[in-house]
Amino acid sequence: MTRFRSSLVAVSLALALAGCAHSSGAPATAIPQRSIAAAYLPLYSRIHLGLDTAVGAAVVIAPGIAVTNAHNENLLDKKTVLGVRRDYDLLFFRTSRQVAPEMAEPAIGEAVTAYGQGAKRELRVAHGVVRTIQRYPNLTAPAYFTFAGDAGPGFSGGPVLNAAGKLVGITFGYKDEGHERRIYAYDMDRVRSEFSALQKGQKSQ
Repeated sequence: MTRFRSSLVAVSLALALAGCAHSSGAPATAIPQRSIAAAYLPLYSRIHLGLDTAVGAAVVIAPGIAVTNAHNENLLDKKTVLGVRRDYDLLFFRTSRQVAPEMAEPAIGEAVTAYGQGAKRELRVAHGVVRTIQRYPNLTAPAYFTFAGDAGPGFSGGPVLNAAGKLVGITFGYKDEGHERRIYAYDMDRVRSEFSALQKGQKSQ
């Protein structure tokens, strides 16, 4: 297990990072939501004699700009990296993709769908239900939300969609609680707030 810490969010959770060499979720042949499919970016690295040993995902949030988790940094060309917001395990980088999907806020009780990568670079999908939305009085956007589902390894930085196909967040970790796996994700208000702060050279808002 890896411990995620945020001094600004005042949260300390024993989470497994959602990026490993094995797979979670179910196999998927394609992303049916066209705008998400156009914005989705699979990430992987080849080490140990050319074998794929690390996988993750990213998603476009603005023309030429994509976001993933900071712990996926080893899956990217360092020359493309724009900046890292380590308090929130977020990394922003340049991409040739120009179209970002429509975004929305998550809601407790709503059904969501997450996408990620399998150990063999195959697309994976997980379905769940939003359980909690973590807010703090001194922050301009929610810190994160959780949903119950089968996402996990390989879903790091991947998109989370609502039933309307709108982007509501990106996955960053998971924790098994009893008989239920709880997936942790940053909602898009938090992601956009951190990107804005990065551009301005500010601390987390």
